[in-house]
Amino acid sequence: MMTTEEITKYEKLSQIAAPYEALLFDVDGTLADNIHAHKAAYVATATEYGIDLDDNLIDETAGWPTVAVAREITIRYGKEFDIELFSKRKSAIFIERFIQATQPISYVRQILIDHVGLKRIGIVSGGSRSTLNITLDVIGVADKYETLVCAGDTEKGKPSAQPFLLAAKHLNVDPTKCLVFEDGDPGVQGAIAAGMGWVRIDQL
Repeated sequence: MMTTEEITKYEKLSQIAAPYEALLFDVDGTLADNIHAHKAAYVATATEYGIDLDDNLIDETAGWPTVAVAREITIRYGKEFDIELFSKRKSAIFIERFIQATQPISYVRQILIDHVGLKRIGIVSGGSRSTLNITLDVIGVADKYETLVCAGDTEKGKPSAQPFLLAAKHLNVDPTKCLVFEDGDPGVQGAIAAGMGWVRIDQL
């Protein structure tokens, strides 16, 4: 059951989505209420590397692939480490400790579910495919989308347009007829660069 506030947000999103042929959803912080869990996993991983990580960095880099966030940590903290290994460890900690407790952002998930069969639906995320598959299953939308574009599928991740354009290509929909649901600036920048409509679900 959605709260009155969530119903209002759902109705607003429904109106925004109406003119578009395809809906493209970010996952972390947009479909799934798990940003705090991701922050905790980054902090725990950084601690193993001797870094006292300020988790505000995760807000700044919302939507970036994990390896890109890891690279940013090496720059900010002046530490050299294998960013691929860091990324794998972060994903492992997230899956081991946090992923099964993930809750959906109800009004965004309902938009997705209600448009299955009515509009083309894609997922565009900077996360790894393995982690995303579990998250999407936990929040109950694993079989509700037609394409999943994630870290490594394109040369550049968000804020590049590449992931969004690849999703549009998979769905065979003109980019201008796609609406992107996001909760961070990098994703919005990518949507704009791709010529798509966009909505910040955290700023409704």
